[in-house]
Amino acid sequence: MIIGIAGLSHLGLVTAVGLAEKGFQILAWDPNAINVEDLKAGNTTISEPQLTELLSKNTNNIKFVKSCSELKNAELIYIASDTPTDETNSSDLSLVNKIIKAVINCLEKDTVLAILSQVPPGFTKSIDVPGCRLFYQVETLVLGEALNRFLSPERFIIGCENPSKEIHPRLAKVLKKFNCPVLTMSYESAEIAKISINSILTSQVSTANMLSALCESIGADWSEIVPALRLDKRIGKKAYLKPGLGLAGGNLERDLSVLDDLTAQYKIENTQIKGWLKTSKIQKNWLHRKFLSLDLDKRQDPKVAVLGLAYKENTNSIKNSSAIHFLNQIRDYNVYVHDPVVKLLNMSWLKQVDNSTEALKNADVLILATPWPEYKNLQLKTLHSLMKRPIIIDPSSLFSTQNPSKYGFKWIRLGTTKHSKSER
Repeated sequence: MIIGIAGLSHLGLVTAVGLAEKGFQILAWDPNAINVEDLKAGNTTISEPQLTELLSKNTNNIKFVKSCSELKNAELIYIASDTPTDETNSSDLSLVNKIIKAVINCLEKDTVLAILSQVPPGFTKSIDVPGCRLFYQVETLVLGEALNRFLSPERFIIGCENPSKEIHPRLAKVLKKFNCPVLTMSYESAEIAKISINSILTSQVSTANMLSALCESIGADWSEIVPALRLDKRIGKKAYLKPGLGLAGGNLERDLSVLDDLTAQYKIENTQIKGWLKTSKIQKNWLHRKFLSLDLDKRQDPKVAVLGLAYKENTNSIKNSSAIHFLNQIRDYNVYVHDPVVKLLNMSWLKQVDNSTEALKNADVLILATPWPEYKNLQLKTLHSLMKRPIIIDPSSLFSTQNPSKYGFKWIRLGTTKHSKSER
């Protein structure tokens, strides 16, 4: 079976590689010819664990094509372009529409079309593909974990023109490869299901951030409370209970923007959405608040080492990154930054270095803005000898196993004002 992939940004490339890994023959096209040529050469600017390895492994199963017309040999085509968002987190559907139009123009009469791109409710129904050959497949990939989640999904959510009918055999053949539940529903239900998932996750994140802030204020430790919550069956082992630095990445923010518009349109009470966004904005300033509390003397030109620029580990995305937000708040300081994959091009007032040691040398404070695994391996004994002052702002408690307080560090974390159990 030959499967076509239209759109080769993060979602499309992960889908192409994942389906090739499952044994399907892939025809992959993107309207950006330069992107196609790079992929033909085995190159990609997308940072995602396993991506380059599986891309190289499956070169015989994936053919990157220059023209959309070359997808006509595919029996099933996925519209898989990521949907970009603007500064207000509203979706820009122009690229998705462009790709859909191009695909439909070269669609064979029996080709099955499935939309993976992030689209608002009502979008799929507006596409004219007759004969129950159009589906909306909800994607729940997570940047930094995308291939793991693609290859081992919890379930499939499939929007259909007629949910009472069996899914088209070609799409069913693909889904069967993954051996997980398949939930069929109307187009609108599937589109809202995607938004519902992200809304519930947002509510968990926002609640965790609020409660962790309260813990900091009253002298409690949120990390001590989390295990008790996970053991409650109504909450569960995999609930989003880790406090963070506000919503980032774009996906959650986009779906909240759509939900806000829809609930306002239909006059449905939506004050909790405003609350989630307000909590996120407050949380995004956590790094700056803790930094200002250090009361560093600007006259001494203190050196600030910031490790991590991506909005989360294992990705090169900086969309709504808390690290970037913080850097813009400390423009007047002597700032050195490092990230394993992100290279900044438009922040010339700071110094980006090639290794963390260079950033840390003679630093007055270390900010662990993104919890990259490689930073966890930094030895505190070495840090103490490198840094001018022993101060670490570590929102994710990356150094919890090493206990920085034992080395004389002032150690600032989310959810607590305490340093370690050994001090109590």
